[in-house]
Amino acid sequence: MKALKSLNPYILKYKWRLLLGFFIIIAARVFAVISVDYVGNIITLVNDYLNEDSGNYQLLSKALLKNLSYILIAALISGFFTFLMRQMIIVVSRFIEADLKNDIYAHYQKLSLAFYKKNRTGDLMNRISEDVSKVRMYLGPAIMYCLTALVLFATVIPVMYRQAPSLTIYVLIPLPILSIAIYNLSRAIHKRSTVVQEYLSKLTTYTQEAFSGISVIKAYNLEYNTHRDFTALSIDSKNKNLNLVKVQAFFFPLMIALIGLSNLLVIYFGGKQLIEGQIKSIETVVEFIIYVNMLTWPVATVGWVTSIVQQADASQKRINEFLEEEPDITSSPDAIDIAIKGTIEFSNVSYTYEDTGIEALKDISFAIQAGETLAIIGKTGSGKSTILELITRLYDTGKGTIIIDKTPITKIRLETLRSNIGYVPQDPFLFSDTIKENIKFSLETASNEEVETYAKAAAVHSNIADFKDGYNTVLGERGITLSGGQKQRVSIARALIARPHILLLDDCLSAVDTETEEEILRNLNKLTKNTTTILVSHRISSAKHADKILILDQGKIIQQGTHNQLINKEGYYKDIFLEQLEEKEI
Repeated sequence: MKALKSLNPYILKYKWRLLLGFFIIIAARVFAVISVDYVGNIITLVNDYLNEDSGNYQLLSKALLKNLSYILIAALISGFFTFLMRQMIIVVSRFIEADLKNDIYAHYQKLSLAFYKKNRTGDLMNRISEDVSKVRMYLGPAIMYCLTALVLFATVIPVMYRQAPSLTIYVLIPLPILSIAIYNLSRAIHKRSTVVQEYLSKLTTYTQEAFSGISVIKAYNLEYNTHRDFTALSIDSKNKNLNLVKVQAFFFPLMIALIGLSNLLVIYFGGKQLIEGQIKSIETVVEFIIYVNMLTWPVATVGWVTSIVQQADASQKRINEFLEEEPDITSSPDAIDIAIKGTIEFSNVSYTYEDTGIEALKDISFAIQAGETLAIIGKTGSGKSTILELITRLYDTGKGTIIIDKTPITKIRLETLRSNIGYVPQDPFLFSDTIKENIKFSLETASNEEVETYAKAAAVHSNIADFKDGYNTVLGERGITLSGGQKQRVSIARALIARPHILLLDDCLSAVDTETEEEILRNLNKLTKNTTTILVSHRISSAKHADKILILDQGKIIQQGTHNQLINKEGYYKDIFLEQLEEKEI
């Protein structure tokens, strides 16, 4: 249970509710035990009546009714306290489940981009859903039934021992056997539970990827292949679950056998002691049978609870693996808040991706003043997108320094930096929500008029207006309802509406035609006069109006200058300009 120790802070948060629940359990069990005394009284009354030659039937009826009333009242009170017990403990488990999910989700968001490259989405989802659900079973039912069993043993066994010490010992003989069996079975359950959860993550990951890439699967007619692979994975998962269930299946038969053995011991030794006069009356034997059956459920749940605890421990261990992950990118202890204007300087910056070992940037140096526009052009893989990712601190430089408004980027508080940046990635991501909410994503307080204004600036308003529900059109997953160009333009509107001081556009006009591109660029020039803009593109038409243009090749700057300067020099820019000019004329 080492992994479950990390849940102690959550338990302490709700300690008073849990403590109250514990006292309610005591009250519920006490009233349950009290009712047994009245059962004994009834047996005594009936026995005395039968042994008397001329018993008073009316007196017997009144006495029986009185004792039955007490049993009913005790049962109702015990039932009411049992209800309150569940309200205290089970509800607390739901509170902790919500807190744990929130903390895991918050931690996920703090983790760096490199973490998401190493871990699959399906596995992340499984740990925050299935694994947390397993842990909740430990925090709720497992704790409740453990406490119930302890309280019941603490209240019933002393009563039993006071009435018949030797008989009590005989009845409890199976318990040590039970403990040894549980110890051995729980170890096997722990190992197999871990494997089951891992396979569940694999299943979740596979299905999530298959559904996300369903268009590709259909385009290549791979439905049979993916179904075959899923079936194989599902069968493996089933076999691992069966291995776990086979071990768990030993619990309840073992419990029933041991409880049945306890009943036989009560009848045999109780009857023998009654005959020998060690027990005064038959009522004691009957009460012992009731006590043993009263202990049936708590004893039976010992195995179930042990299984729950082992599964919860395995799940919490998986959760802790991610909670113990430290984000690579954080605000330094001496980080400050600054009023960002947008001056950016790269000084001898180099960067190598850890996962691939590719050196994306090699000793890059350039500067851009606040309010200026910088265009970056280069072949695929030349390092253009990496520059934008370093400015947003999705990664930190391996060598060199990035300075924003005379302050090293690592000295600026991360939240301050990113809240001043508008970023349109190369592959825009839209949420399964309305178009309006997607545009408002970066500024929740934006009005409908502002949404329309920036949609017009991104040249997407007319497209949205043609939809049946307009801006209230709900998009499919990842914005599948829209075309590639429409998704790019909605993403541009989303970046613009926050009115950032730094605007980063990563080849976000690649899916639009030349006329739409020129319209968007004209609108951007009007809206971003005081905004530092960095535009990554393959098109000269997108870059020609920039204040400065950088040409990258294999992570190095091979040319830089204005459009007029570069077209008058032999090199990559002039070659691309002439090539694209010829294509346009054709």
